[in-house]
Amino acid sequence: MTQTKSLSSETNAEAAYLCLQGVSKVYATHDGPVRALEQVSVGARRGEFLSVLGPSGCGKSTLLMIAAGLLRPSSGAVSIDGAVVTRPRTDIGIVFQSPVLLEWRTALGNVMLQAEAKKLERTAAKRRARDLLGAVGLSGFEDKYPHELSGGMRQRVSLCRALIHDPNQLLMDEPFGALDALTRDQLVLDLQQIWNKRRMTVLFVTHSVPEAVFLSDRIMVMTPRPGRLDRMIDIELPRPRTLAMRETPEFAAYIREILDLFLARGVLREH
Repeated sequence: MTQTKSLSSETNAEAAYLCLQGVSKVYATHDGPVRALEQVSVGARRGEFLSVLGPSGCGKSTLLMIAAGLLRPSSGAVSIDGAVVTRPRTDIGIVFQSPVLLEWRTALGNVMLQAEAKKLERTAAKRRARDLLGAVGLSGFEDKYPHELSGGMRQRVSLCRALIHDPNQLLMDEPFGALDALTRDQLVLDLQQIWNKRRMTVLFVTHSVPEAVFLSDRIMVMTPRPGRLDRMIDIELPRPRTLAMRETPEFAAYIREILDLFLARGVLREH
């Protein structure tokens, strides 16, 4: 049995670690203003894995950029542990769809870039970088350059780089969207293992319904543009989750609930 929460239950977010309150975003274009987000209020608890799911153009990436402090909302506010975010945050890890690696640095060198920028103690940081690369199956590839790595390997390096400073929060913007199905499955399992061990707060933007169900504690389903919080769905599946779990009736029920919602909103059409 799935459980949903109404918008009103999400606006009361005093206990939230990450809190977005009444966030709207309007972009100025040559054709006039485009409203990307409309009065979004949501709170992510400390250590929670929260996915943002919705159709293209609904403001998912905009929401993540605002949460990171990289984009100012047109109205509303973002806070972390009660402190309002007014500038780009340096205490987080961010993973984008493109790994954005420096071609002249090795895999280890790309991970260490974040450590160098934050002036972390080099010996300890390098040890952690190697441990992270090992955790995602890249032991033995530390000295390879990006052009010597597959797309999935490059994205693993990007994930390790985002985690090298042991952030309390990880923001991920469709990080597996460009990968083949098998590589994507493996990276989902890698991410779950890292999160199970570290339990950082994750805000995960995706188009994939099964991916969101597999990874999340809760899923924030958004409306078509302008993006609003349509429904918050608790995912009450045991952890750690396995690929075989995707074949269970319980998993399928969550998928069906979300797809039915998209059908009702006109995001999907069966005929």
